[in-house]
Amino acid sequence: MAAPRFARCSIAAVAALFAAAAALFEPAAAAPRCEISGAARIVAIGDVHGSVDRFTDILKAVNLVDDKAHWIGGTAHLVQLGDVVDRGPDSRAALDLLRRLEGEAEHAGGAVHALLGNHEVARILGDWRFATAGEYAAFTTPESELLRQRYLQTVKSDERDQATQATPLGMVEMRAAFGRQGSYGEWLRKHDAVVKINGVLFVHGGISPAVAAMPCDAINNTVHKELTDDLEKTRSAPLASLAAREDGPFWYRGLARLEDADSAAIAGVLAQQKVRAVVIAHTVTTDGRIRMRFDGKLFEIDTGMQPAYVQGGRASALEFVGTKVSAIYADRRDQLLDSF
Repeated sequence: MAAPRFARCSIAAVAALFAAAAALFEPAAAAPRCEISGAARIVAIGDVHGSVDRFTDILKAVNLVDDKAHWIGGTAHLVQLGDVVDRGPDSRAALDLLRRLEGEAEHAGGAVHALLGNHEVARILGDWRFATAGEYAAFTTPESELLRQRYLQTVKSDERDQATQATPLGMVEMRAAFGRQGSYGEWLRKHDAVVKINGVLFVHGGISPAVAAMPCDAINNTVHKELTDDLEKTRSAPLASLAAREDGPFWYRGLARLEDADSAAIAGVLAQQKVRAVVIAHTVTTDGRIRMRFDGKLFEIDTGMQPAYVQGGRASALEFVGTKVSAIYADRRDQLLDSF
């Protein structure tokens, strides 16, 4: 016998009620790993380019490390926007410092976000044009001459003299260290291109109109694949990759070159990325000071830390605490915004 109509309705109603109740207890979709909220303090530092002394000095100035360069920043988030390597002699020491601080900050409840820059990407892709003698020297060991001779034996005899001149001691070791299985190469390949913290986007070069619609996890996942599984493809056609093309997040300079009248352009990037501000490095500011533009929607923080590369440059840090935004240098602190 068919069930009474009211019974069928009751069963349907109860089922709907249970479904609605279950939905209330379903966990919300997790935010992407590149989106972080609730950070009480954020400190962003731009290009280092092997200037480990100035890098350490600015970390001390913002009270993230002590006199022995160990983490004292507590729950703060440090964002280093890439380009630690090239142009200066002490990039290995700077990378070692960052790697150690990653662990120390995590243990204290804070975080170090060491983003990739175009120079880290270039090394991964095999471009060594901007490496310095001091960087090669940092990788020398008592076995360096033997390793160089072994490498030179693989070169054609009529090209060996030229190859000898082009192969300083330490080069063989450094290139191995930045390879896929190398200590630095493996570590760098785990790092991201972008991160969003408290609604602020941090990226080395910038976000172009061609990339603006990509979520942060899509940018990071694409770059990671191009530098790992698809490495040979990326090396064979770099300008076809997000990691190496001119309008990608590492190389793009368009935001730094915006005219003051281009407020609509930066507003469009913010809207598509769903953030309230963008922080970039890569393009050195003309006066060696952090630039805040478009009423706090864009911050340019590459102030030329490496003196061998930028005369008159200096180390700097951009700090977000509560509603206040400040630019910090060895010689002064400038409050940029009271209400961010």
